Amino acid sequence: MPNSATPTHCPYCALQCGMNLTPLQGGGVAVVERPDFPVNKGALCGKGRTAPAVLESSVRLTSPLVRSGGTLVPATWDEALDRVAEGLARTRTEHGPDACGVFGGGGLTNEKAYSLGKFARIVLGTSQIDYNGRFCMSSAAAAGIKAFGLDRGLPFPLEDIPRTGCVILVGSNLAETMPPSLRFFNELRENGGTLIVIDPRRTKTAEQADLHLAPRPGTDLALALGLLHLVVAEGRVDEEYVQERTAGWEDARAAAMAHWPEYVERITGVSVPQLREAVRLFCEPQHAMVLTARGPEQQSKGTDTVGAWINLCLATGRAGRPLSGYGCLTGQGNGQGGREHGQKADQLPGYRKLDDPAARRHVAEVWGVDPDSLPGPGRSAYELLDALGTDIRSLLLMGSNPVVSAPRAAHIEDRIKSLDFLVVCDVVLSETAALADVVLPVTQWAEETGTTTNLEGRVLLRRRAISPPEGVRSDLEVMHELAARLGDGEGTALEKGFPTDPEEVFEELRRASAGGAADYSGITYRRLAEENGVFWPCPAAADDEGSTDSEDASLDSAAAAGDDDPAQDGETAGAVHPGTPRLFLDRFATPDGRARFVPVSYRATAEEPDDEYPVLLTTGRVVAQYQSGAQTRRVDELNAAAPGPFVELHPRLAARLGAAEGDPVAVVSRRGRAVAPARITTGIRPDTVFMPFHWPGEGRANTLTNPALDPTSKMPEFKACAVRVEAVKS
Repeated sequence: MPNSATPTHCPYCALQCGMNLTPLQGGGVAVVERPDFPVNKGALCGKGRTAPAVLESSVRLTSPLVRSGGTLVPATWDEALDRVAEGLARTRTEHGPDACGVFGGGGLTNEKAYSLGKFARIVLGTSQIDYNGRFCMSSAAAAGIKAFGLDRGLPFPLEDIPRTGCVILVGSNLAETMPPSLRFFNELRENGGTLIVIDPRRTKTAEQADLHLAPRPGTDLALALGLLHLVVAEGRVDEEYVQERTAGWEDARAAAMAHWPEYVERITGVSVPQLREAVRLFCEPQHAMVLTARGPEQQSKGTDTVGAWINLCLATGRAGRPLSGYGCLTGQGNGQGGREHGQKADQLPGYRKLDDPAARRHVAEVWGVDPDSLPGPGRSAYELLDALGTDIRSLLLMGSNPVVSAPRAAHIEDRIKSLDFLVVCDVVLSETAALADVVLPVTQWAEETGTTTNLEGRVLLRRRAISPPEGVRSDLEVMHELAARLGDGEGTALEKGFPTDPEEVFEELRRASAGGAADYSGITYRRLAEENGVFWPCPAAADDEGSTDSEDASLDSAAAAGDDDPAQDGETAGAVHPGTPRLFLDRFATPDGRARFVPVSYRATAEEPDDEYPVLLTTGRVVAQYQSGAQTRRVDELNAAAPGPFVELHPRLAARLGAAEGDPVAVVSRRGRAVAPARITTGIRPDTVFMPFHWPGEGRANTLTNPALDPTSKMPEFKACAVRVEAVKS
């Protein structure tokens, strides 16, 4: 291992903060600040600082495990891989290829996600593949495609936020979920801009806001429509922009006008004066943004909800203009790239649609297969998990822990237990891995090279800084070995199609993505190392059709000169495409270049409170834990800061229960019961309780959550379900 520091990126959230790793005497690495990376400029949260703790052999898997007599016992790699190949082959022979399921993760590198989609479709021949990123921002993706013709989390870099005039932040507690990003919003306010936070809880983020709106969970759609109603009624529509750059305004306007302020107040609990103040703060500056996160997205109407916020941006001319726009704060580390290259049920690499004949031909040519041999679209994530043990008999799972993270988790745990065969590739023995027939220990972020794509659409290079423990292999090696075992007897053609060198995989990904919506063909490992990342789309040449490099060059030049509203007539010299930091400045990614208003109307959550279940539960994260907690719960420092689950409730609700701070309380839904200590605060609505979802066992929040799906995105309704709260007698 080299003595100098290795520049790389944090393994956790979608900021993908830059860090340096330096070797320690006796082995291991230490995290050192990397101030040259523009997203975090050296700042890290506690998870990033302590990330090397999970590299320790004492907390992670270092040997394959196979089930014997009901117990997982160590095995050799050949024994384990043979067992996997036999199990998958048996299922395919007895029940057909679609009886084999594949479930991926938003933390997999682009190379792994690409290879996993390819493995499912040409080795197993199954359509049944999806990933846990479906639970992250699929509603925002669906709404963005409807409106703009393209989905990229942020259509501009984070560095634009401090220079805008107002940000409406909807359903995000970024002070805890991605703390280093808070500096952009602090700089916004220091520069005279305003921050509006919309959240049913007064979170650490909401405490930073100039205006905090606390709607009832599940009513964000009504709130957005009410704001648009006021924009129209107060004459704040940018009529020239609407006429020149959009389509469908009349229908969207009519839908919004049915949501008058007093009606919206009754639905949301947000007062009319607050609604009017939000409109004033948003519309008065020259530039403004709306950013959404899981709050409005993880709903059974999440696509419509995000669409309503996009409509607000379009009506006020706040999209496709400098320092303005709609964006989504992606959650998982590679949530953006993970859905672009083929591990989603309906997609092929380059963000191509699986049912598009031209897309099938292009990717099939890269893969060297007949387009007709590729299976069609399969089930979405929850639908796939719900079918385990019935239609789907075997499951290959990489980088996910659905026993903790899936909605209606007790039911999903039962479905997983009913499988004929389960193989899990993971770093640690997660709650899901503990149920497997075979567990394969795989490399981590610091032990492998690969690319990720952060929430800005910036493709980044993670670099290997340390050798993995003996007995650990990469996911790419796993797929290579399984392809050889599951081949046609020759064992060579499929094996060669799954290289173990990540750069070789990325070179193939470049070809497969070329010409697609998420075009990476102009990106190389060398460029990523030299340029600190490259924004997609980045075609192979600067003069490719659809290039917007001139827009970005002129905006960047103007920004350097302090110009808030730069011209768009600059040119970029040379044949190398510079990447696209800012989208839509000239045209949207629709056939006619116009953004689309999508008319939407308010509808209630799938499960409203009633006499039996009178309170609403909403879920989320805390700063010291991450996602299902499979890794962070193994770090002593993080556990000391956040040792276990809790139920956040208002003092009035606590008084009715007779519960004091720290007393155990039970939260009961139609799907199950969870018990955790009470945390009493005036920072939550009296009709709402909150639970973080990082823990298994009796405090598992997702035992309670509702799997009702958005009809477009197939996003489950994590953010609102009816519950009752009970004191637990000692």
